[in-house]
Amino acid sequence: MKGYAMLSIGETGWIEKERPACGPDDAIIRPLAISPCTSDVHTVWAGALGERHNMILGHEGCGVVDEVGSNVKDFKVGDRIMVAAITPDWQSIAAQEGYPMHSGGMLAGWKFSNFKDGVFGEYFHVNDADGNLAHLPDSISPEEACMLSDMVPTGFHGVELADVKFGDTVLVIGIGPVGLMAVAGTSLRGASRIIAVGTRPNCIEAAKAYGASDFVNYKDGDIAEQVMELTNGKGVDKVIVAGGNNDTFETAVKVVKPGGTIGNVNYLGEGTYIQIPRVEWGVGMGHKKIVGGLMPGGRARLEKLGSLVTSGRLDVSIMLTHKFHGFEHIEEALMLMKDKPRDLIKPVVVL
Repeated sequence: MKGYAMLSIGETGWIEKERPACGPDDAIIRPLAISPCTSDVHTVWAGALGERHNMILGHEGCGVVDEVGSNVKDFKVGDRIMVAAITPDWQSIAAQEGYPMHSGGMLAGWKFSNFKDGVFGEYFHVNDADGNLAHLPDSISPEEACMLSDMVPTGFHGVELADVKFGDTVLVIGIGPVGLMAVAGTSLRGASRIIAVGTRPNCIEAAKAYGASDFVNYKDGDIAEQVMELTNGKGVDKVIVAGGNNDTFETAVKVVKPGGTIGNVNYLGEGTYIQIPRVEWGVGMGHKKIVGGLMPGGRARLEKLGSLVTSGRLDVSIMLTHKFHGFEHIEEALMLMKDKPRDLIKPVVVL
């Protein structure tokens, strides 16, 4: 089969590979639509996961079941399916302990384009099919289903990690696709005020549609100073970090109130350490919690998030700014994520 791959750090290209083999609990999927992610960019051009040779990229997509293993009960050939970017081993000890995303080791639930070939191929493999696939409702388009692979569950997990509650004032740092879904999830959780950090006009308009009430532009000065001014010096109850870099935690710690929580879902692709300001962290005793996590994945989560779309409570189509038709456009879509033109939120390739 043909696939678009990371050849080595800083190099991508088309390759030919054997079609993946199907184990008794697994499924082989033919993609209907795929979407590149900033994580793919970190993996290839920052070498964030280390060297990978001839590994097919991509972890966001949906498709049609082409083959199932003998133990698979709930899916058959021809079914349209959704699949999350994170595909845990659900019988693992880590899953039983409540951390399926780390089944097999830290971050090992993230298999696509990390430990095995991803979804940018003519076929892709899904482990533990009954636990990791979900039926794709007719009312959800393939391109919308791609958003349910990663953008929606990751953004919403940031909301969960920050433990957003009714009436909270919440700062969302970064309003790319994940940050936009953090805004949407924060609004659904009942926050009274959502302050969003971003500069691109289309992302700001999308964030308004998802419930953001105030905006901070880092080009206008220090983010922390602007947030403290907006909150009359009080700061915010919760922070969701969905963008930025290793220094972004300094800003988050400065603005969150004592007893507040910072939820990080930003992929830190470079550097060695993060910055935590000693004094603003209460010299280590400020009860300012920092929690970073990989979203859980799995069928139950996909089905519940899908129900938000089918019920009309969540419109993911706002994020779909660039749409391509045809397998040959995967490279073009990936380069858009790398270059990030100002009119981009999320590209999708329909196959």
